Amino acid sequence: MKIEQIKPTEIEQKSFAIITEELEQKGLVLDADKAFLIKRCIHTTADFDYAKTMAFSDRAIPIMADLIRQKATIVTDTNMALSGINKKTLLEYGGSAKCFMSDPAVMEEAKQRGITRATVSMEYAAKLPGKVIYAIGNAPTALLSLKEMMDNTSYRPDFIIGVPVGFVNVIAAKEEIMTTDVPYIINTGRKGGSNVAAAICNAVLYEMKKGNL
Repeated sequence: MKIEQIKPTEIEQKSFAIITEELEQKGLVLDADKAFLIKRCIHTTADFDYAKTMAFSDRAIPIMADLIRQKATIVTDTNMALSGINKKTLLEYGGSAKCFMSDPAVMEEAKQRGITRATVSMEYAAKLPGKVIYAIGNAPTALLSLKEMMDNTSYRPDFIIGVPVGFVNVIAAKEEIMTTDVPYIINTGRKGGSNVAAAICNAVLYEMKKGNL
């Protein structure tokens, strides 16, 4: 296969052009208002299944953009997702991103209670002031913890990105969130990951910066 000589600044543009072309070849038509986000998930994973499996609650993308404008905190379930989010752009809207997974207090409480750090992290996040967007890319227990809080308390997350990857409770946890009245962006099935959670956040941030949201 021939190696293309492409300027670094043009690589992403070329990648998205390839994605658009291959979507057409595969006969996959994306909703116009969601295409930018789904294409970024494909760009991050090189997996065209995301064209078929992404699920959105009503007006999910504009709702997420409005929350960012309200200086929402994005809470991730991994430091990898935290690292991937463009925090400089997020800060332009007054927001921030956090991950509690490596917090010593979270680690100790999870050990004492015999539960996952992801569960305790969600409980910590629920105490944050202001609006909170959850970006879950690894731990289905994080989603199940949020659902349990919704069932047993008055707490309601402002937004959930649910894209954990794996085999145990992954599909069921995503489906549980989709039964709630909380706005969501979810990739159904087993696929996902911290990189996808970050890509979804960045997709919205970049469109906001372009003035499209």
